[in-house]
Amino acid sequence: MSLLPATVFKCLGDETRARIMLMLCAQGELCVCELIWALDDSQSKISRHLAQLRACGLLENRRQDQWIYYRVHPELPQWVVDILQVTLEANRHWLSQDEKRLDQMGGRPERRAACC
Repeated sequence: MSLLPATVFKCLGDETRARIMLMLCAQGELCVCELIWALDDSQSKISRHLAQLRACGLLENRRQDQWIYYRVHPELPQWVVDILQVTLEANRHWLSQDEKRLDQMGGRPERRAACC
């Protein structure tokens, strides 16, 4: 997979998209409902940002029953993975409220062990 720096930085230049990417780096995989809950935002806004991240090539998704799960694309160039990891580690406090809300979410969907 080949990504240009301008594409990556433009895609990550929005706060919601950056938070989504860092949440996925921290959590591995999340469904749309978990992202809505964690980021305390509307379904339409989260879905729009997820579509943009997929179009940029930064995310991959899969369907399990009625749920659609998102994760950081496994074929990202190492330099993109490094940027995400360094940014996450240096800014965990930025996601602390999001992660706290996610931990408090009731009725989170269960993933099949074979899929993850």
